[in-house]
Amino acid sequence: MATTPTKNRLKAVYGSLYGAYGPRHWWPADSPFEVCIGAILTQSTSWKNVEKAIANLKEAGLLSPAGILKTENRKLARLIRPSLYYNVKARKLKEFVRFLNDGYGGKVEAMAKVPTDELREELLGVWGLGPETADSILLYALCRPTFVIDAYTKRIFGRLGLVNEDATYDEVKGFFESALPKDAALYNEYHALIVEHGKNACRTKAKCGECAIRRRCRGRPEGQAP
Repeated sequence: MATTPTKNRLKAVYGSLYGAYGPRHWWPADSPFEVCIGAILTQSTSWKNVEKAIANLKEAGLLSPAGILKTENRKLARLIRPSLYYNVKARKLKEFVRFLNDGYGGKVEAMAKVPTDELREELLGVWGLGPETADSILLYALCRPTFVIDAYTKRIFGRLGLVNEDATYDEVKGFFESALPKDAALYNEYHALIVEHGKNACRTKAKCGECAIRRRCRGRPEGQAP
């Protein structure tokens, strides 16, 4: 359980990031189904690449459960090629759509009737879906208060001295959820701000001079000034 000082630090970091970047209006999508597809495609690639892949699916008229399921694997992989690892991701998309069709009539909204923990286990049982993807679907497509952890989160909060970068996904997730109010809107905005900060300043080679939270950082990369 997070202590009060830790909770206060997390709130302060959120305030600094929000002040620096403003609301992120994340996740950009036209439907909950598109959010799910984006969550699968965004693994191990940039969002710009995901946008290109989704645009290809839309242009081909295939951004739907029926469209993805009927499309031959090689064609589907070709359409999502910009997202990288396209052969594996094509299979992931089909496995997710089969899960959605079999359990929920092809409707993401139908998953809303299932309790969060139970639905998370179901999603993790789909071939190729890991915890980050499952939590992204829960948070961004279904507005469930489950905190998404990614490499940016571990890097930033490891450097802040708040988490161990070697901690497991569930350990870091539990840390955030114990320290913050269970609020889907807050989790959405906080994670989006973390991603923005990780892309812009707290990179592998950190740009500490451009960091909105540098004065709160206890773990700056060696040689970097506060």
